Amino acid sequence: MGDPRYFSVRGGANPHTRNVLGMKKKVDPELARRQWHAMAKTLIAHGAEVFVVEPREDLPGLVYPANAGFLYPLEGCPAADKTFHLANLLPTRAAEREVYRPFIESLGFKTSAIAHRFEGEADFFPAARYMLFTYGGVVRQRFVPALAIPPWRRVYGFRSDAEALGELGAIAADREILTLELALEAHYHGDTVLCSFGPRREFLLAYMAGLSVPSRNSLLDAFGANLVELSEADAAIYAANSFQLQHEGRLYLFMPRGISDQLTRAVQERGVEPVTTDVSEFLAKGGGSIKCMILDLGAAAEQPVTADSAAFRVERSYRRLFGS
Repeated sequence: MGDPRYFSVRGGANPHTRNVLGMKKKVDPELARRQWHAMAKTLIAHGAEVFVVEPREDLPGLVYPANAGFLYPLEGCPAADKTFHLANLLPTRAAEREVYRPFIESLGFKTSAIAHRFEGEADFFPAARYMLFTYGGVVRQRFVPALAIPPWRRVYGFRSDAEALGELGAIAADREILTLELALEAHYHGDTVLCSFGPRREFLLAYMAGLSVPSRNSLLDAFGANLVELSEADAAIYAANSFQLQHEGRLYLFMPRGISDQLTRAVQERGVEPVTTDVSEFLAKGGGSIKCMILDLGAAAEQPVTADSAAFRVERSYRRLFGS
């Protein structure tokens, strides 16, 4: 997780970060800190190890490390067989790569870098036998005239380019990649419309309106009855931006506070326990929720074990930095 000390709206690069006039929103820093620490403590209470990326005042996006890249394979093999593939972020966040690279290497993982525009496990993640890759048009963000009040609108576009598929396919050659096109700028990453969960990640939360029609059809064909369609109200609070954790034989799905009773029951009926936490300041001002604030490095049993990496983990552990 990324230390929230300097969380603010700097680039204003998604629809959540600006008001109706296109002006950047102002973060309540104390509320953000309280929510972030409450979330970190909830994860730790359910068996997670939390390592904290140091903050930089010029890089407030570090609070959303899901965009840093992705570990592959994530599960089911020794640490020596895993590589962390660094994302190629939008220009206002590009400098984050050289914060994440030494951090990941200090944890003991090998790293490489993606050349095409691509934003990490926010757009590339496992679901059942697939890797899901979500993409959309990558454009120059700008204001354009509009026949409305105000007489302009902000063009945001999406974050991962379809051309990254060649690189991703070479990395994940052992799995089928399901390629899905995003359709709504407010849901600019795949992890804001889709979330895999369950013992084999066989179930999928999906906000179908956030995808193109052909992509909706592909999902229905691939997941069938294992697809859980999200209501517009649940999608609006980023219910899909959830994170699964297994601890002592139980599966938990960390979800944003405010999800519907219907969705809660749907998750429970599939053998997973929802755990809700309030990260509303991060969604309302930064356009990211729970999963955006977590970079998944897999099970502790599959982590690198060296003297240097162990010392770094202690140094950057939440408990060491902030206490219990």
